[in-house]
Amino acid sequence: MSTNSLAISIVICTYNRDEYIQEAMESLYNQTLAKEAFEVIIVNNNSSDNTEQVCTNFIATHLDAQFYFFNEQQQGASFARNTGAKLSKSPLLCFMDDDAVAEKNYLQRIIHFFESNPNTGGLGGKIIPRYLPSEPKWMSYFVSSLVGNFDYAQTVTEFSPNKYPLESNMIIKKEDFIAVNGFNTALPGVIGNFRIGGEGKEFFLKLKAIGKSIYYDPSIIVEHVVETKKLTSEYLYRVASGIGRGERVRTKEISNTTFNKKIIEYLFKLGASFILAAGYLLKGQPLKMKPIIQFRIDALKGLLNY
Repeated sequence: MSTNSLAISIVICTYNRDEYIQEAMESLYNQTLAKEAFEVIIVNNNSSDNTEQVCTNFIATHLDAQFYFFNEQQQGASFARNTGAKLSKSPLLCFMDDDAVAEKNYLQRIIHFFESNPNTGGLGGKIIPRYLPSEPKWMSYFVSSLVGNFDYAQTVTEFSPNKYPLESNMIIKKEDFIAVNGFNTALPGVIGNFRIGGEGKEFFLKLKAIGKSIYYDPSIIVEHVVETKKLTSEYLYRVASGIGRGERVRTKEISNTTFNKKIIEYLFKLGASFILAAGYLLKGQPLKMKPIIQFRIDALKGLLNY
């Protein structure tokens, strides 16, 4: 895979991120990878703020790079990602969030990984939360996944059977994306204040089902901007219950038996959350207790369709 030709397409789906998408685009513009080797496809998913103006202004003033802007009217990240993938022109697809910031060597490292591991089916990297202004005192490792924190392993590692990359830092060969029919639009992600998540999980499980290996590389890093003022109980409920709703849709598409097994798993995780919370109490960190338990309660509510 030569960097003298288009090697990778980065798809950014965006919805009302006029405050942050500029930095996301700048982080890609300033990559160490040659500009002729990559394209950035921005898919606007019915933003009502100034996202479109921010994006088009950026593109108009950075004509030496390959940035493109499109609209997708069907609401939901799965629809927008599928649209971006169809419009892409390179053999690799990288999906990055509109409030993520890529390290300068992000794309170079991705290209190097696939050159060194040509049989890899998919790839995920590290996601580091950037809390604004600072990390809440109640935040813990067991809740931070709700805001995108992801650090799977210290070295390059193949994901275990039920583990997979997070959506804001995932890379796939386009031919494999086509082979599994892209993202399941029955799991659209966020629609207004409602969420049916798990589209990334379902996607990578489909890849594994056709024999593709999925790897994690901790050197492929993005930061994920997290405004702590938005981390309300309502927001956390929406994310956690959305995970449960997504699992309801995904498992019921397989069988009722699979769905019932998922209920048992979620009940077990709820029980385990009380043990984890007790551990923080013993450590003198009581503020971390309730969010851990509430996460599992909210996820279970989503699974049971409450």
